[in-house]
Amino acid sequence: MTQHTTGTGKDWLPATTGTTSAEPGPQRMTSERAFRQPYLGLAALLFAACAALTITRSASLSAMVWMPMPGQTWAGAAASFLGMWVVMMAAMMLPSLVPLLERYRGAVARTGETRPICLTALVGVGYFFAWTVLGMAAFPVGVALAAIEMQLPALARSTPIAVGVVVVIAGSFQLTAWKARHLASCREVPGHGHTLRADAGTAWRHGLHLGSHCIRCCAGLMAAFLVIGMMDLRAMAAITAIITGERLASDGERVARAVGLAGLGSGLFLIERAAGLG
Repeated sequence: MTQHTTGTGKDWLPATTGTTSAEPGPQRMTSERAFRQPYLGLAALLFAACAALTITRSASLSAMVWMPMPGQTWAGAAASFLGMWVVMMAAMMLPSLVPLLERYRGAVARTGETRPICLTALVGVGYFFAWTVLGMAAFPVGVALAAIEMQLPALARSTPIAVGVVVVIAGSFQLTAWKARHLASCREVPGHGHTLRADAGTAWRHGLHLGSHCIRCCAGLMAAFLVIGMMDLRAMAAITAIITGERLASDGERVARAVGLAGLGSGLFLIERAAGLG
């Protein structure tokens, strides 16, 4: 079977031969149903486990997320933060990622590929590896900002205004063409005019590519999340709902714009309150 790629980095669907039927037969439909239930069940269990761990850790780390615990080394603190970050990102991203992975697996299975589940899992691993790299970069930045805030009390007093400014910027970001472009890439339907080799290397690269688009798409939301309080469960739930709505709603771009306008209003309110103007 000859396989082709477009070379754009946005490709989803494995290349097919002329013998592949566009319409699934009864046997294939039965196979799809047999896969769907255990897949969704496993995804739900993974989400529940990650959410439970995140809730548990948030109670003990809310004030110490950027600093070592007593008796803990900096290396230990970094490892603890990274583990918590990965679990938290899984809880926040799984609701929007699971349907995308299901579509990818279906696209791979329709080519006759015998390892669609393994390749789909590899896409998921690549996706969360991209988020792990972001966590590795976020930790030293958070540590530096926390240290500056502790050493300069005057700067600490201006933190509420800074939070409002970041929220305004995050809201503005939701209205940009950059956001719309990366959101479209995150929402791209598998097999929509593209081809992709069904092999492990391509699956891994696709996961990295999808994760990279998701990170850039969520840049404003994650910036607001980090300054509001990374272990704030209400903020975590709100950001999760927003990301899921943007990815899965029929008009995700409209959802993003509505969130952006709400963010602008909320940020201006926080600035006004912090400055004592309200």
